[in-house]
Amino acid sequence: MATSFHTGAVLYAKNLMLVKAFYERVLSLNVEHVEDDHVVLESPTFQLVILKVPEHIASSIEIETPPKRRTETPIKLAFEVPSISAARSIAHLHGGELFPPEREWTFQGYRVCDGLDPEGNIVQFRQP
Repeated sequence: MATSFHTGAVLYAKNLMLVKAFYERVLSLNVEHVEDDHVVLESPTFQLVILKVPEHIASSIEIETPPKRRTETPIKLAFEVPSISAARSIAHLHGGELFPPEREWTFQGYRVCDGLDPEGNIVQFRQP
């Protein structure tokens, strides 16, 4: 049974398991549910549902290695992490990246750094 959550997001992915591993490891989320077409990751206060892009659409999407930044989307997910430095290392191991320390900045009491998930989605990480 799923835990309750306060906030959530839904993300579409061409490579469901690669994107699952990235968010599971970088954000230390628990795997709540796995199906062929979706994965549910959770913490006590957040739920991330990753849906597999349907094949008729996925066949037209090219994911480069390293991933090319997807800049034509109006949404950027932002997550709090205990350590941007640790998140940077973990992201690299799972097909993504956080930008280098010289691109970090301070915003509303957080140390902030953008990065990319394995499919090029821009993601922001915030360290208290």
